[in-house]
Amino acid sequence: MELAGKVAVVTGGASGLGEAVGRLFASAGARVSVWDRDAGGGERVAGELGGFFCQTDVASEGSVAAAVEAVRGRLGAVHVAVNCAGIATARRMVGKEGPMPLGEFERVIAVNLVGTFNVCRLAAAAMAANEPVEGERGVIINTASIAAFEGQVGQTAYAASKAGIAGLTLPMARELAGLGIRVCAIAPGLFDTPLLRALPEKVRAELGTTVPFPARLGAPDEFAALARHIVENRYMNGETVRLDGALRMPPR
Repeated sequence: MELAGKVAVVTGGASGLGEAVGRLFASAGARVSVWDRDAGGGERVAGELGGFFCQTDVASEGSVAAAVEAVRGRLGAVHVAVNCAGIATARRMVGKEGPMPLGEFERVIAVNLVGTFNVCRLAAAAMAANEPVEGERGVIINTASIAAFEGQVGQTAYAASKAGIAGLTLPMARELAGLGIRVCAIAPGLFDTPLLRALPEKVRAELGTTVPFPARLGAPDEFAALARHIVENRYMNGETVRLDGALRMPPR
């Protein structure tokens, strides 16, 4: 699918990977709707892109449904959906303060996994109304993580949520194939996002050296470039693609 003239929604688009995707897609001629809970950041990014901001909680059925309708009403359609919204928690199942509160696990699953599925189902329903171009009506890209495959100590909730995203990719692609909608996921490794930028520079540099090659943190622009390739490569479907510099995470 060519991005020029298409409508793309990007969750978590106010910063990090989502912001990079929105900027690259807009530069390729797409009309971009930035979805995020952060109104200030979302409005800023959308304004710089000449796009459209929707304050959205991906875990809320009503919030996402309203965002889809707002985009269709203003831009006419949804052709591409990129799910970058997510949260992380670092807590052992059993620590000094006792067992991990169940609510923390449930919250990560609700935002990362249920939120991704929520956006997918409603975006796919909107895509189904598009006129097909060479049989294609839409593209969905989800964000998993290499933690889905090598989750570290303290990552049970996060790893479970991202493993769920990787697991739903193929069945979702198979189910939506009849509608002409492709589905892929990207599993990034260590990327230079706002979460890691909060760490001291020395720590960030040390993290980069754990990557085989190139021995550095990934750049959000590199994630965005892969997302664009997935959209434009009509034969990519049902795949979860690692983007990690050959990194395999140790237990800690």
